[in-house]
Formats: sequence, C-alpha cells, structure tokens
Amino acid sequence: MTTYTTPRSSTAGTAVGRVHSVDAYRGLVMLLMLAEVLRSCDVASAIGDSPLWGFVCQEQSHVAWVGGSLHDLIQPGFYFLVGVGLVLSLRRRLADGQPLSKLLRHACVRSVVLIILGMALVAIHPRQWSWWFDDTLTQIGLAYPVLFVVALRPRRQWWAALAVILAGYWLWFVLYPVQSFSLQHPPPEVSVEWMRIHGLSGFSAHWQKNANAAWAFDRWFMNLFPRASPFEGNDNGLTTLNFIPSTGTMILGLLAGDILRSTRSDMAKIRWLCTVGALLMATGWVLGLLGVVPVVKAIWTPSWVLYSGGWCCVFLAAFYAVVDWNNNRRIVFPLTVVGLNSIVAYCLSHAFPALAFNSLRRVAGTRVFQLAGPAYEPALYGAAILVLYWLVLYALYRSRVFVRI
Repeated sequence: MTTYTTPRSSTAGTAVGRVHSVDAYRGLVMLLMLAEVLRSCDVASAIGDSPLWGFVCQEQSHVAWVGGSLHDLIQPGFYFLVGVGLVLSLRRRLADGQPLSKLLRHACVRSVVLIILGMALVAIHPRQWSWWFDDTLTQIGLAYPVLFVVALRPRRQWWAALAVILAGYWLWFVLYPVQSFSLQHPPPEVSVEWMRIHGLSGFSAHWQKNANAAWAFDRWFMNLFPRASPFEGNDNGLTTLNFIPSTGTMILGLLAGDILRSTRSDMAKIRWLCTVGALLMATGWVLGLLGVVPVVKAIWTPSWVLYSGGWCCVFLAAFYAVVDWNNNRRIVFPLTVVGLNSIVAYCLSHAFPALAFNSLRRVAGTRVFQLAGPAYEPALYGAAILVLYWLVLYALYRSRVFVRI
C-alpha cells in the first residue's frame, strides 16, 4: 500500500488525460457502501407502513438470492472499475517504457496486499483472525493476476477470455449433481422458511444456496484451515471461487476502459457504453428468465456478470456524459473526493461497527439524533457518521494525500 502526496500546484489526484468520470463513479460506489450507516431498514421497521422508507430499505439491502437491488450493484461496480483503472494505467505505463517484469511484479504484490488486507478487515468484527476469502478486496486480489495477464493480450482476446470464463463456470455448475436437499431437509445454514420462499428447483437447482459446485469446493477448501468448528457453508451463500466469474466483470471493465481511452468521439464512447450495457443487461436477465442460469449475485452466476456489468456500463456512460463530455466536474465533486481515496473509504466502512458508532454516541449523546422522533434516530445518527467519513476523506484530498495499492 502506497500513500501519494501530490504537489500543491497540481490538481489533486489528477493527471493529464485523466478520465474524471471514473473517479466520480468510483466515488458513488463507495458512497453507497458507506451509506449502509443510514440503517434505512431500521427506520422503515419503526415507522411501519411507509412506501418511501420501504423502497429505500429494499434498495439498501441485498436480495435474498435471485435478482438484484441498487445495493447489489456496489460490488460489481468496484470490480468493473478495477478493470477500467487497470487498462488506463497499464497502457500509460507501457507507453512510458516501464519493463513488463516490473509491471508483473507490481501486479503480484498488489494481489497479495489486497488478499491480506481484505482478510484483515473481515477479522475486525470478531477481533480475531479467521480464514475467509469472500471479502471484496480479497476477491479482487485473487482475480487480479489473471486480469493482468488478460489485459496484456490483444483486445479481441478479451472477449474470448470472457466467454471462456462464463461458459466454463456455467458448465462446471451444471455438471455438479443437484443435491437432494428439500424443504424438510434444507442445505447447511439455510432455514426451512428461506427454502420455501427463495429455494430453486428444476435445472436452476444447480445454483441452489449452499448446495452447488462452488459450495462443495469450499466444504473441502475452508476446512484445510484451522477453525473452531467444521465449515458447512456461509449463511449468505458466498463462496471463495466467486473470484473466477468476478474476473469476467473486471474484463468488462477492461473493455469499457479501452473505449474511454480510444480516439472515438465523446458521443461515440457514450453510445458504445449505453448500447453494450443494454445488451448485457438484457442478455443476463433473459438467461435467468429462460432458466439457463439464474441471476444470483451471491455466487456471481454468469447471468449476473452480464446483467450487473450492463448496469456498470450505463452508469459509466452517464458519468462520462456529465463529467468529461460536458466538463462539469463541480457537480460530482463530493463523489470525486470519495473516489480518489476509495481504499480508505472501504476501510472506513469496515471500521464503523467497531469504532464510529459507539464513539460518536458517547460524545454527542442520543437526544440530538431524536429531534425528528425516535423512529428516525438511526438515519440521523448514520447521516452524522457519513458526514464525518466524508470530512476525513476531504481532509486527505485537501492535503493531496491519496492511498493506492
């Protein structure tokens, strides 16, 4: 991990030819993650029958299994932007004459650091080291060496790599026998009620929660490490091997980043991103509707790669149109502050339960957060935490300090 300090005379966090919309989009992704502190579902539960808070709660929560919400698009956005950032920086470094051996060494070091940092952040909550590989940073670290190799290949081979990854991962799940779990005997860490509402059947059962090929791998792999009790499955269904299809999301980022750095006109770039985005969304959703493969974020199904990747393309197109095409950086300044220090923002989001929540309440008390009524206390308290987070990131921005890995 490296901390960069830019000169006062330069534009903070920017460089000649920098695509500012990427920073803004990354800022939105991280802000949505930090906004978990608003605890909208607690407010919705306290108020009762409120369509508005019910909608906000739904969009700030992960879906149970099939489908997706705005909250589910945070992690794909993070992965997608890793690909965008890699292709933009890699081409610049190669043009500067940096040797391939140095770039490869940097990629390997970055991979190891991300894996260790992700696992360390997971260990914050129980305050003891545990062997988990499904955190976002850890998953990026596992996928990054493969992504780096793909990025070095000609662009036409990126599409081929994407197809091989998605088709191969789909086939592996299909070839793994459907497990004989039922409503009466659900999979590990899955309740009877959950199975009744969200359980899959027929061909889709190949992607059943804690009863699929990636889950079977984890039952072997995770038990190779010291554990207090044998690993049977995650209550959220996440698996270590999610990094394989996640690489596909990052490859979509490579493709989008390559378009942004091309000599096409701004309108042509926006048109490409919107068109490809719409096609990806439609393809992923139709594959789910036809029963070929359900759209499941928790195990990163191939249809989820396409569907969420389509949304990422559309988001990037919107930011590019506003920020780079119309040169309107002021309107997204709050997001840019967050996006330029995304690693710090990610660490702050993990530190919240252990530090910020209790600390601020002890200092300010509770009455100030109940001015709108007890039901709104979680949201007001979370908003105060969110502002403090942004101020920390703004202080780093003003000091020209940007943490990179």
